[in-house]
Amino acid sequence: MNKVILLTESGFSRLSVLAIKRGNMKYIASRENSIWKRAFKLKQKRARDKEGLYLAEGPNLIEEALKEGSSLESVFFRAAPGTEDPEPAFEPLAELLEEKGVLTAVLRSELFAQLCDTETPAGVMSILRKEVLTPEEFFSLPCRGYGNLLVLDRIQDPGNLGTLLRTADGAGYEGVMVLKGSGDVYSPKVVRSTAGSLLRMPILMVDTPEEALTLLKAHGKKVLCSCPHNGVDYELCPMAENTALVVGNEASGACETFLQEADHLVRIPMKGPAESLNASVAAGVLMFESLRQARCAGK
Repeated sequence: MNKVILLTESGFSRLSVLAIKRGNMKYIASRENSIWKRAFKLKQKRARDKEGLYLAEGPNLIEEALKEGSSLESVFFRAAPGTEDPEPAFEPLAELLEEKGVLTAVLRSELFAQLCDTETPAGVMSILRKEVLTPEEFFSLPCRGYGNLLVLDRIQDPGNLGTLLRTADGAGYEGVMVLKGSGDVYSPKVVRSTAGSLLRMPILMVDTPEEALTLLKAHGKKVLCSCPHNGVDYELCPMAENTALVVGNEASGACETFLQEADHLVRIPMKGPAESLNASVAAGVLMFESLRQARCAGK
């Protein structure tokens, strides 16, 4: 990569933008740079919703985005100490992205750190475009498994959200329906904890339980609602295919609408004194039970 003279904020006190073009690569050293300011705003949900974009840390998500054909809007590299270039380990990735026409930039280390959500960031961050699906698009996607869906009813903890998306991906679920009142699946912590599954799992945002039930039943889905104290033991409840598994809020569980209108309530028997399982753990048990049933049925 071409070398340029390092320019600092103090040398550009009267300039609002500092971006030195190097082919498609830019070097950014000022907080007033419009590209950096736009990226920094994406740390807030309001900006993510308005722009339809989100931040993703680490090279693995970039590689997954390229593999899955997801929309990479731009990629930022942390400048190697004393240089205006990416850290040596990322130069091949930077060159590949430039070849593909992705907007790339090198950030002064202090600016890069301010975009990050981790204490020890990997040195590369991307901006991706959300894939916003209509109900028609969501339910018409090609089937990759057994027609099962995961429904998240006001799940709020970012760790749980990320784990649920990743587990649904691993269990071969077709997609995830996220109800209003749930946490933001595009927050940095959720994106990171999905380990790339967010790029593969179709997501449909739904306002109300009534809307969710109408859509699910219109598309032939049997609705199962996780309930820790009532219902059928999970091993006895058919869930191999065309099932929508509802997982409720960590503190209060599924809402009354789902509890009343579900085809089945399903529970996980407990042997020890714990009152209930963590929401993502319970959902993982149920999702892989559905996979086990499907495999036993030869599907």
